[in-house]
Amino acid sequence: MAARTWRMRRLIAAALAPVFVIAGLASCTSSESPAADFDQVEGAFDDSVVEQLDATLAEAVRLSGSSGAVAGVWAPWAGSWAVGTGTVDFADGAARVTTDTRFQLADGTGELTCAVMLRLVDAGVVKLDDRVSEMVKGIPGLEGITLEQLCRNRSGLADYYAPLRAHFVKNPERIWPANELLASGLAAGRKGDPGTIWVESRTGILLLTAALEEKTGRTWSDLAEQYVLDPLELEGTSLPAPTDVSYAGALGGYAASYSGAEPACDAIVDVSRRSSSIGGTASGARTTLADAKAISESFATGAMFQEGTARDVWTLTPLGGDAPGWQAQGIGAQQFGPLRGVAGESTGALSAMFTDPETGLTVILALNNSTGGEVLVREAAFALASIASKASPEEGRDLPLVELPWSLEQATQRMTDAAPCPIPAEPAEAGE
Repeated sequence: MAARTWRMRRLIAAALAPVFVIAGLASCTSSESPAADFDQVEGAFDDSVVEQLDATLAEAVRLSGSSGAVAGVWAPWAGSWAVGTGTVDFADGAARVTTDTRFQLADGTGELTCAVMLRLVDAGVVKLDDRVSEMVKGIPGLEGITLEQLCRNRSGLADYYAPLRAHFVKNPERIWPANELLASGLAAGRKGDPGTIWVESRTGILLLTAALEEKTGRTWSDLAEQYVLDPLELEGTSLPAPTDVSYAGALGGYAASYSGAEPACDAIVDVSRRSSSIGGTASGARTTLADAKAISESFATGAMFQEGTARDVWTLTPLGGDAPGWQAQGIGAQQFGPLRGVAGESTGALSAMFTDPETGLTVILALNNSTGGEVLVREAAFALASIASKASPEEGRDLPLVELPWSLEQATQRMTDAAPCPIPAEPAEAGE
């Protein structure tokens, strides 16, 4: 099978799933459903908005060096825009990208893993302050780390990804055991004491997975299906088996080779055939545009959690360092101005998903060249959000105040600055 099915326990999941309690946010739906409902108007944006969105997406594809992209923007008061552009790879005759094309969720996978943990909190199986050292046996050096800290990026653990990036690009089909990746992250040493410093860490998400699996005696796949995928009816989301390196029907992937820490723009590698074990439960899942929208909206609003848990999730902690005050960390996702969600990189893939829980403004973006990294895809998503935030309302609807702490020009410039290996722009036609 191209990807492991998540549907084998549907009836059991329905019987065991805990009751949803409203999260206390105006955008949430009734307690019978974890999905968020923003009363989206039907139809597309005005032509002028669509033209801006199309142009910004085309520039993001060019700057990232991608062959194609999947993107969607929803402004409930004004309209929506969902597109697939380009081709799944650069091969002759490659299939066109559509809005149904699957893509790698990258760091959104970690948000899913944290959602599983939070739903287990609601079910009374674990607590946010449970100590990881008491749940995971045989791994030294975990003293003082809690489940919450793993999802707040405040465990002090180093990220395994950057030191191994060049190896992932060189050997994309290799199967990386989770314990090997954990060992790599732990061997890098603590970046700080638990709870004292913000360090983005996929190592922490893999450790969270190990803790949940040992606590419950069940696999991540089973837990994710029961607690997140089935409740949200996410039929297009899966974590491929590590041995399944095919990408039929999905975006391919590209990445620059590395000489030290610098990408070699003259040596872009096709990593379309890659093992999900590179990212695993931190960044290896694949999804669809519709599923990513449901995940983003339900997590950002807290609709999938009980009221107290939702408050905990969005009680923010500062990123610290040089990060501006409008950037902060929740449990499992971040907040940038009014937008909540994640953006990230995995070998061959960039993705971003953000939602404003008050207005419902939602942006999803997936690119298939990881060389530009997290900043490029995040700023591209911010640029799309800036355009849509000003879209004129439909008759009978009001234009909400969406206070984004960046302008379209600022986001576009930062996206441009983050692009180390853009595709050269085509020369303008004579007379333009």
